[in-house]
Amino acid sequence: MNLTHLDENNKPKMVDVSDKEATTRIATASGLITVSQEAYDAVINNSAKKGPVLQTAVIAAISGAKRTSDLIPMCHPLMLTSVKTDIEELPNLPGFKLSVTAKLQGQTGVEMEALTGVSVGLLTIYDMLKAIDKSMVISQIQLEEKTGGKSGDFRR
Repeated sequence: MNLTHLDENNKPKMVDVSDKEATTRIATASGLITVSQEAYDAVINNSAKKGPVLQTAVIAAISGAKRTSDLIPMCHPLMLTSVKTDIEELPNLPGFKLSVTAKLQGQTGVEMEALTGVSVGLLTIYDMLKAIDKSMVISQIQLEEKTGGKSGDFRR
């Protein structure tokens, strides 16, 4: 099996996508953060000392998706055409599920952008609630689906 991020001399390289066809590519990722009841209530009641937690997490998720190539060495800088987020309140956990969908018209996929967006958004929730609950757990960060590109579609 050839690793696409290594050249013939085993040196790291960014994959050349210049010959690939530009297509619409969409990827959705999700993840969970489990928090204490006190932290959950602070978010729901908008009483966290650092401000509006979920709104800040949405902004962070979008920013994370946009800056993926700054964080993941072999990712191409991409011109995203859309980043959408959804945060589901999970009172029985208690916690939150964050989903991020990234989209572009281009020559490479946006799975890493969606996954990075989820990661940064969940880390932001952690950061904003750590004074209340240091035992929070971020988990199940995963690709839910992707469309476009040579490898075809994927749905979990």
